[in-house]
Amino acid sequence: MAVLPIRVYPDPVLRVRCAEVEAFDGELAKLVADMVETMHAAPGVGLAASQVGVERRVAVVDLSVGEDPEQLLVLVNPVIIDDDGSEVENEGCLSIPEFTEKVDRPLKVEVMARDASGAPQRFVAEGWLARAICHEVDHLDGILFVDHLHGLRRERAKRALKKLAKEQEEQQWDEAPASSP
Repeated sequence: MAVLPIRVYPDPVLRVRCAEVEAFDGELAKLVADMVETMHAAPGVGLAASQVGVERRVAVVDLSVGEDPEQLLVLVNPVIIDDDGSEVENEGCLSIPEFTEKVDRPLKVEVMARDASGAPQRFVAEGWLARAICHEVDHLDGILFVDHLHGLRRERAKRALKKLAKEQEEQQWDEAPASSP
C-alpha cells in the first residue's frame, strides 16, 4: 500500500467524468488499498479516484477516519438512485485545502454500487454519511462542492479558488527544473 499524492485544484483531472470500472482485479484492489491509506493519512472521510489522478468510478468513505474498520465503504461504480430531504452543513475537500462552506445536500440517499470484488451493494445512508457519499459521487462526475454554491458563497469560493490556482502555479514554477543557457 502507498499514500498517493492528492490532486489539488485547478488540476484538470478533478473536472473529468470518470469511466466505469469493468475489471475487478488485483489492480483495482491495489487502487482501493492505496486510496484508503491516502484518505486516512490526509486525514479525510472520503476520497474519489480522480483525486489521486485515476479516472475510474471508485470512491472510499470512512467517517471514522480509520478508527472503526466496520465503517469503511468501498464504492465502485456508485449511483445515487434516490434522495430525500435537505440539509445545509459545512463541507470541505482534500482537493481544495483550507476552504469550507455551507452546502445543501440530501439528508438521505439510496445508493447502488459494487464493492472491490464486484459484489453488488444497495443501501440507504443518512446524515453525514449521505453527505460524504454525495460529495464523492460528485467528484466521479467532475463536480466540486463549490459548484453547488450560490450568491455570496459562490463569490467567496471563486476568490478562494483563484488564490489556490495561483499558489499551485507558483509551486509548479518553483519545482520546475532550471534550464541551462
